[in-house]
Amino acid sequence: MAFSRLGEHGLGWHVLAGAGALVDRERRPLYLRAVRAVGLGFLANQAIKFTVRRRRPELPDLPPLAGTMSRLSYPSAHAATSFAAARALPLPKPLVYPLAAAMALSRLYLGVHYPSDSLAGAALGDAVAKLVP
Repeated sequence: MAFSRLGEHGLGWHVLAGAGALVDRERRPLYLRAVRAVGLGFLANQAIKFTVRRRRPELPDLPPLAGTMSRLSYPSAHAATSFAAARALPLPKPLVYPLAAAMALSRLYLGVHYPSDSLAGAALGDAVAKLVP
């Protein structure tokens, strides 16, 4: 659950990108691009979420293991910001993509998303990161 909390609003990814921008002067523009990608991924996610208005999973005998900011589910903001970061960060992809996938899957484990929420969030984040200058 603590790992999943790092994904709230893309906070953990923003911290990682911000730290990279501070310590790696040569690649600072790439880290700042990642900050923008994560932020825009979150904003795009919220716009879609409040348009679609899909409710989170509710199973009577299996309550979610974590609280959420809203009862809206589609797409997963954790997945969107994680995959935006994975694509945009100038870090080894075999390191960041498994972290992004783990973040997206953690939301399924916690019972707050359907699989399609995480898949859509991942695709959204990846697409946003491709478009960010």
